[in-house]
Amino acid sequence: MTENAWLIVGLGNPGPTYAGHRHNVGQMVLDLLAERMGGKFRQHPRGRAEVVEGRLGGVPGVRVVAAKPRSYMNESGGPVASLASFYKLSPDRLVVVHDELDIPYATLRLKLGGGDNGHNGLRSIRRSLSTGDYYRVRCGVGRPPGRQDPADFVLSPFSSSERKELPLFVDRAADACEALLVDGLEYAQNAYHG
Repeated sequence: MTENAWLIVGLGNPGPTYAGHRHNVGQMVLDLLAERMGGKFRQHPRGRAEVVEGRLGGVPGVRVVAAKPRSYMNESGGPVASLASFYKLSPDRLVVVHDELDIPYATLRLKLGGGDNGHNGLRSIRRSLSTGDYYRVRCGVGRPPGRQDPADFVLSPFSSSERKELPLFVDRAADACEALLVDGLEYAQNAYHG
């Protein structure tokens, strides 16, 4: 990979049991990005992750490694750090796509750096990279209803009404990732926050 490549990571838990859960929205976005790149995920020889290498953002496009860690969410840091090292990419060339409880459902927020906000995947990445200074595409899943435990909420499937909107939400999040890579953070924030 060249120096101007990006690593985009979609957080989630592995296996079909978790595939439709709120916690896996990051991996849903990565599936769409891989489709746009015209590739299929394959096991990476290092890093406990599946990857697709290609271009996004039109012609000639931006070089991208799209990755889905094959570890559980709270162990995402090891695979992310291993991939960043393998491709020789610094944290400022990393985009992490993840679920966010404190943002209303189907709302996007993009940022560089910041805290972990209790997100175990982000905490693991910070620990493994020794920094939180990477880009985040935060996909709002909303707060749990009533007194439901937040951990149970993110590890449950989207509701039937949420599933109706989910394809559009995932599509917008993938668009936001491309805009971030091609046009920069400020442009992507202006276009996709709201």
